[in-house]
Amino acid sequence: MSTAPVAKNPLNMRIHAIIKQDDVGTWDQAWRENVTPWDVGQCQPPLREVVESGEVPFPHQGRALVPGCGKAYDAIYLANTLSLDTLGIDVSHTAVERAHAVLTGPDAPTAGKVTVQVQDFFTFHVSGDQKFDIVYDYTFFVAIPVARRPEWAKQMIALIKPGGYLITLVYPIDPPTDTGPPFFVRPEHYDALLGADFSKVYDKIPTTSTETHAGKDRMVVWRRNE
Repeated sequence: MSTAPVAKNPLNMRIHAIIKQDDVGTWDQAWRENVTPWDVGQCQPPLREVVESGEVPFPHQGRALVPGCGKAYDAIYLANTLSLDTLGIDVSHTAVERAHAVLTGPDAPTAGKVTVQVQDFFTFHVSGDQKFDIVYDYTFFVAIPVARRPEWAKQMIALIKPGGYLITLVYPIDPPTDTGPPFFVRPEHYDALLGADFSKVYDKIPTTSTETHAGKDRMVVWRRNE
């Protein structure tokens, strides 16, 4: 299926010029050059919204994972708000270094513990008793080529314990495009990958999105079938 022409975003064009899908090291280059539009300097407001709404009975003990964690703002929020021991992973050494700087600042976690490490999500493995109660995905899904999305789903199934939650902030919901990152995404793309192993328990357009995200994001929460 062909896609309609889309106005070129200069920042996205710069990302495309840097990121090479067969070289994960280019993500570190993006961080070194500060070409990181996904980093808004705070926890994503829709994550706060869904957690603090009380509409999903998230656990207040256990473990959480944030792949592609960047500076770890979301990981810190999950640790502070839900008292979860939270692991952030990223392929970029520079991102992890900057996350460590944040962890020593005024926003450092006060409840659960936050650990950040350089790690490739697709080769990451934990034993059965170390599986996660919550995994949060914001822009990680759209950062990987579409062909790897089934592999993404397989990893989520392997990493989340039965009864655990996958929080997906679907963004950016832009017109179709054949290029990326970010790669073209719609909420139903997750449905096809997760529907057999997860049940959708929350699906709403956020009311607290940042200005650049408003009208382009959707919060969907999945519960791993037991």
